[in-house]
Amino acid sequence: MFKKVLIANRGEIALRVIRACRELGIATVAVHSTADANALHVRFADEAVCIGPPASKESYLNVPQLLSAAEITRADAIHPGYGFLSENAEFAEVCENCKIRFIGPRPEMLRMMGNKVRARQAAREAGLPLLPGSPGTVNNPREAEAFAREIGFPVILKAAAGGGGKGMKIVREPGALAQAFATAQAEAVASFSNGDLYIERYVEKPRHIEIQIVADEHGNIVHLNERECSVQRRHQKLIEESPSPALTPELRKRMGEVSVNAMRKLAYNNVGTIEYLLDERGEFYFMEMNTRIQVEHPVTELVTGVDLVSEQIRLAYGEPLRIKQEDVQIRGHAIECRVNAEDPITFAPWPGKITGYSVPGGYGVRVDSGAYENYTVLPYYDSLLSKLIVHAEDRATAIRRMQRALGEYVVEGIRTNIPFHRAALAEESFQEGNYDTRFVERLLASETGSRRLKKAVEETP
Repeated sequence: MFKKVLIANRGEIALRVIRACRELGIATVAVHSTADANALHVRFADEAVCIGPPASKESYLNVPQLLSAAEITRADAIHPGYGFLSENAEFAEVCENCKIRFIGPRPEMLRMMGNKVRARQAAREAGLPLLPGSPGTVNNPREAEAFAREIGFPVILKAAAGGGGKGMKIVREPGALAQAFATAQAEAVASFSNGDLYIERYVEKPRHIEIQIVADEHGNIVHLNERECSVQRRHQKLIEESPSPALTPELRKRMGEVSVNAMRKLAYNNVGTIEYLLDERGEFYFMEMNTRIQVEHPVTELVTGVDLVSEQIRLAYGEPLRIKQEDVQIRGHAIECRVNAEDPITFAPWPGKITGYSVPGGYGVRVDSGAYENYTVLPYYDSLLSKLIVHAEDRATAIRRMQRALGEYVVEGIRTNIPFHRAALAEESFQEGNYDTRFVERLLASETGSRRLKKAVEETP
């Protein structure tokens, strides 16, 4: 097994990796910016190295500094967490060239799935179902319009190198395409330094379903069923659950088998998540693949009993999978709420000092967080403060448990989106499991939803 792992990340995911390493008997190295000197991941790691000033590009995205930190601490592996360099093929390649194991898929897998056009081509060849769209990038509005007329409006323009909703524009009629193309391209260049776009048919009321894949270096691949990620705002996930209330056992089996067969054809390794759109007819279509551990991985851990981060580390070391597909069972129901440091109504980021902090507890409640009393939420990074996860014997009990836990969660000194979560879980459509990716949009636009949200703000401690 690895002797020492450097975690090229911060916050709750860095802590999550430290805990997994400690249980595996592996020493850890935390890296941090000057602004993160007092962070919990720095305090709990065996060693810590400052790698630069607050700006991510000068610290957590600074490859020479990360490799220097690994060299001086004699780390033999790097875990990238999620975000930052976790899906950067060049970083993975440099790590391997420096004889440091990158805990994740091979660089060619990162490169293939990191570009959405290449990913679609690979998915098509591997037998994954795709929405009708352009086979490659579209070079100008005229070319985009030709494809749009062929597949039918509405369509969606997407950045080939994109993610997180950047460089995505829905177009419902031909006259709006030129402006949408220019805007999407500008966003793509600003966010990813790559203005390539592709086009596909837009599904009006989709659900966002993802399949968790686990694969070793010896050709063994299993799926750990699905996660429902349809509660999102501007393509940023807010609430995830497993299993999905939309899937029948037959559809679950089909999605899992299709996913595993495709990954076997591609010779995929380590953990990964295949993301699908599920339409109103129950048909599913490949969107993209995330070649890293996901923010929402805890819900899968709780319903399957598989420690995904420990498994990820074992697989990177070359160990064979310890589970077979028939071993994977669904045990109850899990829900995760992403608690962000932001205004619960406007969603504006809300950095600042936490003057009071008390997390919920009790049976079936888990909190993954790097926050504590007197901790300062920094303006330089993502606003994710913690992940609140509950597990129960069924979905109805899990919802009630999450409502109870949200009511116990105290964060003083800054604003959080806890009131939003309380309002969302109280919505009839969520409780019935009858929702799609426009759930948040409808909640905020409705008089009942707005009133419920304002009441939750007033009642949140």
